[in-house]
Amino acid sequence: MSARLPSSPTPQRSPRQDGETTRATLLDIAGRLFAEHGYLGTSSKDICLRAGVNMAAVNYHFGSRDGLYAAVLVEAHRQVISQEELRALVASDHPAKDRVRGLMAHLVAQMGQDETSWGFKVVLREVMAPSPLASTLVDQAIVPKAGIVAGLIADCMGLPHDHPKVQRGLLMTVVPCIVLVLAPPGLREKALPALQPGSPDLADHMATFALAGLDALADAP
Repeated sequence: MSARLPSSPTPQRSPRQDGETTRATLLDIAGRLFAEHGYLGTSSKDICLRAGVNMAAVNYHFGSRDGLYAAVLVEAHRQVISQEELRALVASDHPAKDRVRGLMAHLVAQMGQDETSWGFKVVLREVMAPSPLASTLVDQAIVPKAGIVAGLIADCMGLPHDHPKVQRGLLMTVVPCIVLVLAPPGLREKALPALQPGSPDLADHMATFALAGLDALADAP
C-alpha cells in the first residue's frame, strides 16, 4: 500500500489582502447606496450592513462616512472617464482636431450607460444637489482632467495653454458632451428625442460644430 502524501496547506490570505478587499467592497457598496439614496439618505450603518462588515470598518478604512463619500465621488468620476483614458485620447500622434473628435466621440458614447454604472448616478446627484464634499470632486477629479483636456484645446487653437480663450474653448467643447451623458434618460427622451444613444453621426456633428467654434474663437479679437 503506497504511503499517503501529506496534503498541501491551504494558502492563507494576508491581513493586507483582506483589508484591501474590505475597502474595495465598502467603496462599491457605498457607491451603489449613495447612487440610489443620495448623500443624506445613506448611513454608515446601511453601508456596513449591506457589505456584511463591522460598523468600525468605515472609520478604519476611510476615516469617516464623509471620507468614504469623498472616495466614492472620485471613483464615480473615474467611472465616467479616468485620467488614464483622457491622457491616452489626447496624447496620440494624430492631428489635434482629430483628437478632439476622438475625445468627443468617447464622451458621447458614454450616453445611456447610467443604468449600468453607479458612478453616473452619483455624479448626477452631486451635480443636481451638491453635498458638503463637492469640493473633493472638483479638486481631485474635475480640475486635473480639465487641465489635460485644456492642453488639447490649446493645441487645436494654436494658443498658449494659459490663454483665456482656451478655457472658453474647453467649455464649448466638453460641457455639451457632459450634459448629454449626465442628463436623465427621461429628460433626453422628452426634450431632445433626436439625441438618444446610438443616434447616427451625433458625435461627429457635435465635433464639427465645436471645431468650427474653436477656429472662430481663436481668430476673434
